[in-house]
Amino acid sequence: MPALEDVAKKIRESAKRLLAEGRAEVVVGYRRGTIPLTTAPFFARTAEECDQLVWSNFARINLANYLPGRKKVALVAKGCDARSAVGQVVENQIPRDELYVIGVPCTGMVDNALVAAKEPRPIREVVETTDDSFTLKGEGYSVEVRKEEVLRRNCRTCAHRTPKLADELAAPEVPGATPDDFADIKALASKTPAERLAHFKDLIKDCLRCYACRNACPLCYCPICFVDETRPQWLGKSNDPMDTLTFHLLRGLHCSGRCTSCGACETVCPVNIKVREFNRILELTVQKEWQYEPGLSWDQKPPLTMFQTDDAAEFIK
Repeated sequence: MPALEDVAKKIRESAKRLLAEGRAEVVVGYRRGTIPLTTAPFFARTAEECDQLVWSNFARINLANYLPGRKKVALVAKGCDARSAVGQVVENQIPRDELYVIGVPCTGMVDNALVAAKEPRPIREVVETTDDSFTLKGEGYSVEVRKEEVLRRNCRTCAHRTPKLADELAAPEVPGATPDDFADIKALASKTPAERLAHFKDLIKDCLRCYACRNACPLCYCPICFVDETRPQWLGKSNDPMDTLTFHLLRGLHCSGRCTSCGACETVCPVNIKVREFNRILELTVQKEWQYEPGLSWDQKPPLTMFQTDDAAEFIK
């Protein structure tokens, strides 16, 4: 990968060109965060504002979350973000001709919790020059960290690190990861229904029902979420264990065959729940039954969002 600043420079050049040509009225990308180890979503509408766009090892937020309902927008997108954007086009959340994807091949993003475990002292500054390492600075110390040691879980197994359907790329293509993304989920799927239920109940025992996972997800754009529906009311508003489990189960089913494993849900969870496990066990089923992966075609719809008369439907027999 090129130096991070070279990638950022390419992003800024593309953004300015698209605005000048009228191809886009706004470019959705990243700017520096106000504290170390962070970036923030940024909406650039002028050439001067484009100068604030950056690329970083901490660009964790899935910016496709900001697409529904917009027009003439350019999106800075990692592989998972680009697949989410494609999914939104397929599901009619934004017209294809209103979206321009500036794809950024990505070797993974940093998990701040792993950084904190590695360096517990207060971090005052982060210096990023290369894609594979960065330097943490604080009072009386300077420590270099290799990114590979603090990668997010979903990034370690991402098979589509280069956006396949981007309109242009801001960096050379990078290979996808090759490990079996579903090794742990296959082990869980082999357990009895009672054992799986016990696993998922334990997984969400600390859930606060804050809905941060829903709000950060680029797939959750329903005008009224089922948790907020009152006619009829699907579940209660308390932290009742059954209501909490129902929320996660229904959200998982809602995302099945659509989730790109971007990890946005886990990034924002205040109690560090591995929310993706609900999606991944369903993703495994969708790949097995329909040989389908989301976000790799502008035309193909997720299997559970359409009906085909020749569908064998063996999975429900």
